[in-house]
Amino acid sequence: MVMMSSRMAGSTLLRHLGPRLFSGASAVRGAAAAGGPAYTSLLSRATASEPAPVLVRLFLVRMASTTATPVVGGERGQGEANPSAAEKEATASYWGVQPSNITKEDGTPWRWSCFMPWETYKADVSIDLKKHHVPTTLLDKIAFWMVKALRVPTDIFFQRRYGCRAMMLETVAAVPGMVGGMLLHLRSLRRFEQSGGWIRALLEEAENERMHLMTFMEVAQPRWYERALVLAVQGVFFNAYFLGYLVSPKFAHRVTGYLEEEAIHSYTEYLKDLEAGKIDNVPAPSIAIDYWRLPADATLKDVVVIVRADEAHHRDVNHFASDIHYQGLELKDTPAPLGYH
Repeated sequence: MVMMSSRMAGSTLLRHLGPRLFSGASAVRGAAAAGGPAYTSLLSRATASEPAPVLVRLFLVRMASTTATPVVGGERGQGEANPSAAEKEATASYWGVQPSNITKEDGTPWRWSCFMPWETYKADVSIDLKKHHVPTTLLDKIAFWMVKALRVPTDIFFQRRYGCRAMMLETVAAVPGMVGGMLLHLRSLRRFEQSGGWIRALLEEAENERMHLMTFMEVAQPRWYERALVLAVQGVFFNAYFLGYLVSPKFAHRVTGYLEEEAIHSYTEYLKDLEAGKIDNVPAPSIAIDYWRLPADATLKDVVVIVRADEAHHRDVNHFASDIHYQGLELKDTPAPLGYH
């Protein structure tokens, strides 16, 4: 009885859907005539074996929805589509969400998709740039001299090309915050515990360093071998820092703190060359003007001053995080500094 009822249901369904799905060669031939060789080939395969008309129809619909409309007339070039306004609107609202029109305070359109107006800020440049954490323990000394050793090949390779040096520095400086934030995030998930705000603080640090990179990319266009160096250094540093953070977070944060101290030194030297006229004090990149809310006539010198202040804030945050671990505490036990950059 069950088998017979299922057969009857199947025959009823087939009777209702058959005329639509198995609509014969006329509809398929019409699509082939409109679609060209690809459809003609599909038609020949479909008519040769009748069991697959359903797939043929579905495939034709899929191709019709993704294939660009051929150009009829005009001078836009061979094979280039000229979508209508309706097609553009359909593409923009694929998920049913229209793109929002974001504007700045003066009403002009917002140009950037990598950050939003509410993520911009005015940097605090009053921070003490000369603060230094004196290494006392063995781990501190290892971290300090390891960073000093890493500076030697950097000085040899970049000399005083501080624009390229800054670009290379930021590709490395954006790694620790992302690694630390990721590992704290996973730990919070495993232990069902709060993070004390440190996940957000470290990820914000990584994002801030990445914006430094986006800025200096406008100042110094990297050569092919410099891009290759970035790939190699980032591959080694990310994995080394990842393992180091797993073994000892306090050591990893101390290393980052000393890296930031070296960054402050590098940007100070950059400023000296800018003030001495050895490097052209060009207008600030527009992305930097919007990100740090700089005046329209800001220059590269203004950008370097602000970036150096950001690095000083990152220095203090990471040394503070390392000190928390040295006290036998975990980061979640002490709230993270808010608005440090």
